Amino acid sequence: MSSSRFLVKGAQSLSSSSRSSMLTRSMATLQSSIGDKQVPMSNLEKGKFVNYARIESNLQVVRQRLNRPLTLAEKIVYGHLDNPHEQDIERGVSYLKLRPDRVACQDATAQMAILQFMSAGLPQTAVPTSVHCDHLIQAQVGGPKDLARAIDINKEVYDFLATACAKYGIGFWKPGSGIIHQIILENYALPGLMMIGTDSHTPNAGGLGMVACGVGGADAVDVMAGIPWELKAPKVIGVYLDGKMSGWTTPKDIILKVAGILTVKGGTGAIIEYHGPGVESLSCTGMATICNMGAEIGATTSLFPYNKRMASYLQATGRSQQAAYAQEFNHNLQPDEGSEYDRRIEINLSELEPHINGPFTPDLATPISKFAEEVKKNNWPEELKVGLIGSCTNSSYEDMSRSAHIAKEAADHGLKAKSIFTITPGSEQVRATIARDGFVDTFENVGGVVLANACGPCIGQWDRQDVKKGEVNSIISSYNRNFTGRNDANPATHAFVASPDLVTAMTFAGSLSFNPLTDSLKGADGKEFKFSDPAGHELPAKGYDPGENTFQAPPEDGASVNVAVSPTSDRLQLLKPFKAWDGKDIVDAPVLIKAKGKCTTDHISAGGPWLKYRGHLENISQNCLIGAINADNGKANEVLNQETGEYGAVPTVGAYYRDRDIPWVVVGDENYGEGSSREHAALEPRFLGGRAVICRSFARIHETNLKKQGMLPLWFKNPADYEKISGSDKLSIVGLNEFKPGQDIKVEITHKNGSKDSFLTTSSINEGQWEWFKAGSALNKMAAAAAARQ
Repeated sequence: MSSSRFLVKGAQSLSSSSRSSMLTRSMATLQSSIGDKQVPMSNLEKGKFVNYARIESNLQVVRQRLNRPLTLAEKIVYGHLDNPHEQDIERGVSYLKLRPDRVACQDATAQMAILQFMSAGLPQTAVPTSVHCDHLIQAQVGGPKDLARAIDINKEVYDFLATACAKYGIGFWKPGSGIIHQIILENYALPGLMMIGTDSHTPNAGGLGMVACGVGGADAVDVMAGIPWELKAPKVIGVYLDGKMSGWTTPKDIILKVAGILTVKGGTGAIIEYHGPGVESLSCTGMATICNMGAEIGATTSLFPYNKRMASYLQATGRSQQAAYAQEFNHNLQPDEGSEYDRRIEINLSELEPHINGPFTPDLATPISKFAEEVKKNNWPEELKVGLIGSCTNSSYEDMSRSAHIAKEAADHGLKAKSIFTITPGSEQVRATIARDGFVDTFENVGGVVLANACGPCIGQWDRQDVKKGEVNSIISSYNRNFTGRNDANPATHAFVASPDLVTAMTFAGSLSFNPLTDSLKGADGKEFKFSDPAGHELPAKGYDPGENTFQAPPEDGASVNVAVSPTSDRLQLLKPFKAWDGKDIVDAPVLIKAKGKCTTDHISAGGPWLKYRGHLENISQNCLIGAINADNGKANEVLNQETGEYGAVPTVGAYYRDRDIPWVVVGDENYGEGSSREHAALEPRFLGGRAVICRSFARIHETNLKKQGMLPLWFKNPADYEKISGSDKLSIVGLNEFKPGQDIKVEITHKNGSKDSFLTTSSINEGQWEWFKAGSALNKMAAAAAARQ
């Protein structure tokens, strides 16, 4: 079997070998005592229990209605339907109303989410919610000093989050706790449950069999307020894993391979469901790595069926009771026999090579055997400046133990890292455990720098000093995302993504052309040696060391807690409602920018130093679209002000129009808004007066975020119509009073010379979302409904 054979024609059912390897797949829901038990959702929350009974009940209804086998993704998603009796269910078509079990927010997005929740006027969140301080810590010199500096610089934001969490019943993980997704895996993720999180890599929890989806803050606020979450019924892509991994091949290489097959938008609107006998060779944290990076192919989420590797991880993290309960529910934690997928991919793990993806995009996949050739052919900088391991994607104990094995072997031959080498533990628990077990000493002995338990360079929080901005160079990381300037704000940096194993080995060679599977290094004694195959430990033999306690549980009654936001703060700003639609067509709206090529949420709302303004909409709007490339002149952050005839920065021109009540429009290319879930990429254009974004295609989360903020995300019905428009045109979006969901919307163009043209657009706007547009935003609609109830 080929290592990447995949089938795309029609829906594909499970193969007979896959069926025989799976446990208890009967379509008939078992009658059990599932509903009689009260098993805690986590060890940190009192009175919150796993609701498998609801899933069981919902699936009885859904099975009777659909009368067909269900995939695992369908079982969990449909098991969380708000109204299974009346919900229309058609994959890729229906909009589902769902009831997630929990919400998770990282500190950069939590600020805006909580500010929005505060305006809803509710005393506590309706579902268990947690906030994690991981995004605001800049990597500079090393863990302890970087953390201390971050706590000082961000005190106002941390105090706001801590008091708001106490007031509204939210669990608060202090700075230094670790990265949100690792903390979730260690404490909250459970098989069969559903979670939404305000970070695009929330799907990491799929490694524990959870449907976990990245969303914008407005979606999170809905669920926190007790309102069903709306999601277009996902299609399901099945990835059948056969064979067994060995040698230098790791779980990271599976998702690097899948990214190469599906590309950055191939998973849009779909859940990636892994299955087959090859799954048994993956650790729980390895499965989480695969699910985490599923965000880079646009997937709604990714997940694995429950198995003994998940059970072992639950037991190792103090959740034996939850593991036993999941085993009882196992019939609903596997796909049914004969379940069908919208697309099927097969990968033979026994034949899978280690891969390196990049530069500049996470779907440019190259097997290690061909990588040196590609470096030379493409004239990529061969010298490796920095190797970085860790981040939310690859920072488990297993990852660290394998990298430490490689580093120790190099040290035994008298070598130090030739490249700068940084290590980011995923959590305080992982940091404390690898320190106890000697891995930190191993890394430091070869010149490695252990950074704080935080996102750091992965999200651009890196005070990089070894190269100047604009200097062409190469880095390689075990991270998940490598867009232009993503890590260090240097557009000339060629960033590559690989497993921690390859990253670690290549730092000792200092070269992108080094292949540790075949090439030798020269030790301090002058003798050549080859690295042996990496070895590590799935779980720590001595158990996990929890390290410092960094969790703040909310008080039983937070009503008396005061959440203060200074009116003079430049970090936090209370929100004002956006204006409702005036009921008229959008007429003669200037094109603010026609964006060319890749336009991610990093291009629309940059991270790095801008993260500190995530709670202050006015200030952070000064980075709106400054990274997008203007199709008219090939430049970033330079657009025509059609009123003055002068060129200016995108935010400046947008605000100029807004202050004169001139609505404006953005025109975009393919997969507009891919990448992070940050809703600021939708809030900022809305704040500056934008009314619509017209693109060839959208990334799922960003399209939803635009709708939530009262903007129109429109798709060119004919993608070639993108070429009709220039940044000097005015667009009129007409027929809005007669619009009904499902209808095309006409757009008329007035060119600079007075000539006219037109084109049609489509949209995925449904009736409820049209009400958001009319109200000015989803939050406006929520507030109006709350006022009506009162």
